[in-house]
Amino acid sequence: MKQPAIYIISNVHNTVLYIGVTSNLVQRIYQHKEKLIGSFSAKYNLTKLVYFELFNDMENAI
Repeated sequence: MKQPAIYIISNVHNTVLYIGVTSNLVQRIYQHKEKLIGSFSAKYNLTKLVYFELFNDMENAI
């Protein structure tokens, strides 16, 4: 699904939050869950999508 989006992911205990912007939400969430990119989300095991909102263009998402 290629559409600009903002999203919030968390760990299972909801103690750490990460806010991101992407043009492909499905792909990006997969990358977080599979820890394909060494990042903040991998370090803190942020794999639970808690919120997302889709936009018509990236400018509005940002």
